[in-house]
Amino acid sequence: QVQLVESGGGLVQPGGSLRLSCAASGFTFRLYDMSWYRQAPGKDRELVAVITSGDGRTNYADSVKGRFTISRDNAKNTVYLQMNGLKPEDTAVYYCKAARTRFYWGQGTQVTVSS
Repeated sequence: QVQLVESGGGLVQPGGSLRLSCAASGFTFRLYDMSWYRQAPGKDRELVAVITSGDGRTNYADSVKGRFTISRDNAKNTVYLQMNGLKPEDTAVYYCKAARTRFYWGQGTQVTVSS
């Protein structure tokens, strides 16, 4: 059974940091491109960052470049999103996604940036 379980969300003040984790099981993690998406209330889900299988190339949305870092640990079947310099506009539910010939989604974790 495929599972993607996100964790690490919460409430943080502007300028703060959070590290999200997504633990995967039920498929061959190292063969899948992994990504983080987010969805704010009333908005479409948007791609935040992606890391490829194999060579681990990364790509980021312009809005998070220089502040967020995506990484993966294939030995632990886990992908991470380190978020620094958080802004109120980063408030959203964050989802991880695994993609190859098919794709899988996690259930999401809430990130709220507020003073």
